[in-house]
This record gives sequence, C-alpha cells and structure tokens, in this order.
Amino acid sequence: MTTPRALLIAAYDSQLKWCSSLRTELAERGFACEAVAPSDLKSALSPTQIADAGFDHVDLRPWDQIVLDAATSDVVVVALAGPLVQRLCHDLAERLDESGELGPVLVSGWVGIIIEKITAGYLDRACTDVVAVNSGADLRHFAEVGEALGIGSANLVLTGLPFLSSQPAAPRAHRPPRTVLWADQPTVPAAPRERRHVYDRLIAYAEAHPDRTVLLKPRHRPGEDTFHRMKHHPEDVLDGVETPENFAIVYDPITQLLEDTDLLLTVSSTACLEALDRGLDVALVADLGIHERYGNQVFLDSGLLRTFEQVTADEVGQMSDSFRTSYFGGRDLPPAQVLADRVEKLLATGERPSRDVWASTYVRGVWAARDAVGAPVPARRAPLWRRAPAAGRRKVRQTVGDARRLVRRAL
Repeated sequence: MTTPRALLIAAYDSQLKWCSSLRTELAERGFACEAVAPSDLKSALSPTQIADAGFDHVDLRPWDQIVLDAATSDVVVVALAGPLVQRLCHDLAERLDESGELGPVLVSGWVGIIIEKITAGYLDRACTDVVAVNSGADLRHFAEVGEALGIGSANLVLTGLPFLSSQPAAPRAHRPPRTVLWADQPTVPAAPRERRHVYDRLIAYAEAHPDRTVLLKPRHRPGEDTFHRMKHHPEDVLDGVETPENFAIVYDPITQLLEDTDLLLTVSSTACLEALDRGLDVALVADLGIHERYGNQVFLDSGLLRTFEQVTADEVGQMSDSFRTSYFGGRDLPPAQVLADRVEKLLATGERPSRDVWASTYVRGVWAARDAVGAPVPARRAPLWRRAPAAGRRKVRQTVGDARRLVRRAL
C-alpha cells in the first residue's frame, strides 16, 4: 500500500505554526508530511522560527515546482496568504486539466483572528476543498457570501484555530496578577507615536505595580521577518528609555510564556485566544480607540475591552458567553482531528468540493479577468474551470477580447 503524501506550504512563521498540529495529526495517521516554502516569492523563515513552530526543516522550492509537487500529493495544506491560495488553486486547476488527474485534497484557513479583509480572504480560500473556519460568526458570514455568489458552502468546516482546544480551561490566573504579558503586534498600532504611547502606558503599569513582573513580547526578534513586518520594533522605540526592574522585553515562544502568565494584555493579537484557552485573564487595551486599523472592532462583544486605567486598577473583564460560543463552541474534537477526519473522508470518497467552485460562473469570471489584465497567474490552454456552455464561452471571449484591446490602447 502506497504511503499517502501531505504537502504543507507556508512562507512565514505564523503560517508554519498553523500547519503544525495538522502535520502531527496527519503523520500519526500514516501520512508522509513535507513542509515547503516558495523560494521565488516573498517569504521569511529563520532557523529559530522553524524550530519554534515545531519543524526540523522547511524546503525552499520555486513556485512552479511546488505546483507540480502539489499535483502529485494526496493532501496539500495551503497556509499562505489568501491571494496565493487562489493562485495555487488556479495553477493547479490548469495542471490537473492537462493531466486528467483527480488531484489532491486542498486545505486552507486563517492563522489567527480575522480582523480585516473578511470577505476577500474567504473568497481567496473558497477554491479549496476544506476551508477551516475559526468562529461561528465567520462561518455564518462565509456561508451567506457563498450562497450569494453561487459557490455554495460545502467546503466550510468549523474547526476553530488548530492550536486551541475544544473547551477553554477553568480560570487559573492568580489575582491580583503576579506576571503580566503584553503580546505585541507587528503592525498594530502602526504609527510610531501610538506605539510609543502604548509602551509608555505599559511601563507606567509596571511602575504602579513593582511587585509584578511585566513582560513585553515582540512578534519577532530584531532582524527577523513575519507576514506583517514590524517597522517600529520595541527595542528601537524604547532605546534609551529608562524602565523599572520589573519590566523586560522577552523573546521566548508565546506558548512557553503563557505557562507562567496570569494576565495577558494586547490590542487585538490572536494570543488572547491562546490565553483564554489556558484559563488566563485577558484585557484588550482600547486606549487608542475602536477602529478597523487596530482590528479590535471584532471584539466588541467579547467582554474583554479595557483601558489602561481599568487594567491598572485590576478591573479586568470576563469572556462573554457569545464570544466563548463563537470561538470555542460548536465542536467537540480538537481542530486538527476535525480537519484530518474531513481530509480522509474526501480521499476515501473521491469528492473534491473545490471543483464545483472552480466551475462556478463567479470563479470562471474572476480567473479569466485576472488572466486578461496581466495578473501574475500564467495562462496556458483553456482549463476545465474556463470551459462554459457555448453561449458562456462566447461571452467570456468577448469580455477578454475587450479587456485586451483596452490594455493595448492604454499602452
């Protein structure tokens, strides 16, 4: 019996971490798992980041080779950013049309709480066979979008984030807290003055509570890179600033730091869910206001939004029932097990929900338009997804021809 193969594609550490538990689950079920990153596209994975994600090695390969390898794999976990997920589906659709093969089960999802491009991000991932959904609210929204555009929702699976359990632990935080952890974000806030204000307030908290250890955890070390690159690293922002002895900048993995943390502070980091899952207190600092640029608008019903004034006075909230149900409810099994179960079912039945999405009018139109206007997805001969009924083909050819004429005129 041939050993089934799983290809896991990631370009940044957060994406690799998202793959980790699913890789472990698939390996325990007999899959030969291999992690790769595109060598000719933007990516950044340092040896430390790879090790922190639980991997020994990630192989760098050109995009075209990744597409070829994906076509011959049984499962492909696409942990890339949304546009690259759709690009892989596009290129793979053409490859499979040429070979006539069934192709792999494609899995996609989000590496954290979705705080921006909720609809666009879903549509980029809708071309995969399994779309791992993080929350009940996201599931309802995606199903409504899929229904409106005629692409259905058969590939949506409510899993929760793969590094969370199916049931948060009972509260275990010491009150008042002894160890407070600030989970920093690379682009929230983006403005250097706002970032300095947040750090100043955190230092003031440490000064107000000299008996507590206050830790600032940057998203990455200086010189490292992530999907959202930090332009104003806390070491640079706080260079020359005098800080109290109970304040420190640390780089240990967040999972390790949470073991000794009582209270987690952040603006909108997904680390808040990891802390809640472990029974810790969480405060989502709203001193800069509620705005989409901070991503904290998705937490309005969480019960956890607080100001530094409240946090300093130990006025910490509790997770609301609706927020708990959305991110932890509706499932009894760990996310990785739910995903692996769905993958094995699709492999056994030969079902590929993505094929109906590829053949939909919406996706055919989007992919044809991207080919026409010069999007970085090379077009070969007309693949399966572009083949419509005769009237539809005439309409597509007319639209593409018009677009090309407009481009030539512009040049």
